[in-house]
Amino acid sequence: MPLMPVIVFATVLLTLPIAARAHDETKPEIPTLTVVATGSVTVPPDRAFVTVGMDSAGKSLAEAQRQNSAVMQKVIERLKELKIEKERIQTSAFTVSPQYKSSSKRSSDAPPAPPEIVGYTVSNMLTVEVRETEQVAPVIEEALSAGANHLQGLQWALRDEQQARLNALKLASTKAREKAAALSEALNIKLGRLVNVTEGSQVLHPTPRVGHAMAAMEGAGGEVPISSGEMRVEATVTLVYEIVH
Repeated sequence: MPLMPVIVFATVLLTLPIAARAHDETKPEIPTLTVVATGSVTVPPDRAFVTVGMDSAGKSLAEAQRQNSAVMQKVIERLKELKIEKERIQTSAFTVSPQYKSSSKRSSDAPPAPPEIVGYTVSNMLTVEVRETEQVAPVIEEALSAGANHLQGLQWALRDEQQARLNALKLASTKAREKAAALSEALNIKLGRLVNVTEGSQVLHPTPRVGHAMAAMEGAGGEVPISSGEMRVEATVTLVYEIVH
């Protein structure tokens, strides 16, 4: 008989957690409404990155290097004449590739001969930051006329992307709120507090085709046809609202 109070007390301690867990499991989840909206703004680019280069070949590495250096030095001098600061001119790639003699047919019994180097190709690329968009065409023209034989690319950009991103985010946020209000009215539901916000933005860089720039330059009488156009900045906002009764 003296053991019964102890047994009853232990039973109560074991059932309390079970009762609490059952209470948590029956707690209803609050329904939510999720809306997603996108906003975009267009802005003219205010800078560009032009990549030009020189591929030179020679029987010796020294010969190929000498030809390449002479041309690229001339290109840099032309760029400086256009008031491009040296800090805006950067070597973006430099490669040396050996050229091998074509292998001749040999008998199956002969041991393989080591490849014979008959020359070298030196490739040097310069990337130029142009902060005045009207200078893009002159930069390309001067580089090609100075002897550069490769136009690798042209990339338009913005010096200050932050303001454009903020403007796009404001538009996306306004659209998301308007969408939430319209849905709540159409579905006859009442929105409560805003419980979650996520956002993201990106700058869409137009990529002009420059593969035939030298041919286009010859066909245009020496003038490179360049148009900066506009850049688009997009932002996406996701809002999650509680639905209240």
